[in-house]
Amino acid sequence: MKPLPLPVFEQLVSDALDQVPPELLALMDNVVVLVEDRNTEEPDLLGLYDGFALTERGFDYGGALPDRIMIYREAICEICETAEEVVDEVTITVVHEIAHHFGIEEERLHELGWG
Repeated sequence: MKPLPLPVFEQLVSDALDQVPPELLALMDNVVVLVEDRNTEEPDLLGLYDGFALTERGFDYGGALPDRIMIYREAICEICETAEEVVDEVTITVVHEIAHHFGIEEERLHELGWG
């Protein structure tokens, strides 16, 4: 499917974040969610968590730049055939990357169906 316009895609990401339980969002610390067109090193990547998971932060963690969750618009739209599939894939990708912020590893996410 042709990539959705950036404002439309950003709204889908915002909608996906709205579906995350508020008590979970409240636990997120020092992280931003960004939309980018594509990861240049791994063009098929749908999303990426870049930072230190909460489980890896020690007493000396502080003053760090925010962790980043990137959601890749072109890559997601490329694997989807319909707008509904894009909505679903954005939600899955957002949840998947938030889980990495909480220290949940790739294998466990696949077991839980958030591959």
